[in-house]
Amino acid sequence: MKLYAAIDLHSTNSVVGVVDEHDAVKLKPRRCKNEAARILDVLAPFQQDIEAVAVESTFNWYWLVDALEAAGYIVKLAHAAAVPQYAGLKHGDDDSDALHLAHLLRLGILPTGTICPQPVRALRDLMRRRRSLIEQQTRDVLILQSMFRRVLGQHVSVAKLDRAAIRTAFPQAADRCAAVAVWETLQGVQRSVAKLERWIRARLRRLPPLIELKTISGIGDILGPTILLETGDIKRFARVGKYASYCRMVDSKRLSNGKVKGHGNRKSGNAHLAWAWMEAANIAIRCNPTIEKWYQRKLKDVKLPVIAKKAVAHKLARAGYFMMRDGTDFDVDRAFS
Repeated sequence: MKLYAAIDLHSTNSVVGVVDEHDAVKLKPRRCKNEAARILDVLAPFQQDIEAVAVESTFNWYWLVDALEAAGYIVKLAHAAAVPQYAGLKHGDDDSDALHLAHLLRLGILPTGTICPQPVRALRDLMRRRRSLIEQQTRDVLILQSMFRRVLGQHVSVAKLDRAAIRTAFPQAADRCAAVAVWETLQGVQRSVAKLERWIRARLRRLPPLIELKTISGIGDILGPTILLETGDIKRFARVGKYASYCRMVDSKRLSNGKVKGHGNRKSGNAHLAWAWMEAANIAIRCNPTIEKWYQRKLKDVKLPVIAKKAVAHKLARAGYFMMRDGTDFDVDRAFS
C-alpha cells in the first residue's frame, strides 16, 4: 500500500502525519521536538511504503530535509505561500495542516520549491551573508556622514577617516564615543567583506557558466556567482518568462476587460536574484553605451528612472536565461536593439 507522509515544521517542533492512497489516516498527526532522530523514529514503521515526504517550512528546513534524504526518503519541499487552504473549514490547526499536505501530495498537486544540493546551498548562503555585510557597511557609512553633517555641518569622505581624526573633530565626548564605535564597527565589517570576497573569487571564478555571464557589462566575480547560485539548475525553468517571473521582473496584475482588478503575490520569486539583476542593470547603464542609450529612450517613455532601470534588468535577465541554458555569450545588439 502506498503511503504519503507530511511534516508541518515549526521553529521548535514538528507535526508528522501519514495517510494512505485512499486518504485514510495511518499515523494520527503527532507533535515531535525538532530532533532528526525523533522524527525518523516516528516515520520508521512506515518507511518501506512511503512514496514521499512533504515538508512545509518558511525558514528552518535544511537540517530536516538533509536528514530525511540521508535516510532514503524522497522529500518534497512545500511552497508555503502557494499551498491552497481548506475551503469551508470552521477550525484549522497544525494537525489538519499536516494531513492537508499529505492529501495534496497524494493527489500530485502539492506546490513545491527547489531543494538545492548541500554544497550549492552553502555557497549560495555565503553570498547572501556577504550581501548583508555590504548593507551593514553602507548603514555605518551613512551614520558617520550624518553625524558630521548634523553636528559639524561638514561633508567628509569616510574612507579617509581614522580614529584620531574622529576624536579631534567632535567637541562633545558623547559624540566622539558614538562616532568611534560606529567607525570601529565599519572597519570590522570591511575586513570581513574583503575576506569573503577573496574566498569567493578564489573558488568560484572558474565556474563554466560564469565565463558567459561575465560577458554582460556589469557582471563580474561577485554578481556572476550570485546569479548562478540563486538561479540553480536553469533547466527547471521551462520558458524564459518563468525565469523572468522568478527574478521578480514581471508585473503582478489581474486584468478583466482591460481593467486592473487586483494584484497577485508581488513578492513571489527570489529577492536576491532580483537585487543581483538590478545591480547589473545599474552598472551596465553606466558602462555600456548601447544599453545607456536604450535606457534613455525608455526613460523618456516611462518618466521614472526606477521603472526604466527595471526594464533594463528584465532584458538582462532574459538574455542571461538563454546564456545559461545554451552556453552563449552576450549579444548587446540583439538584446537592446
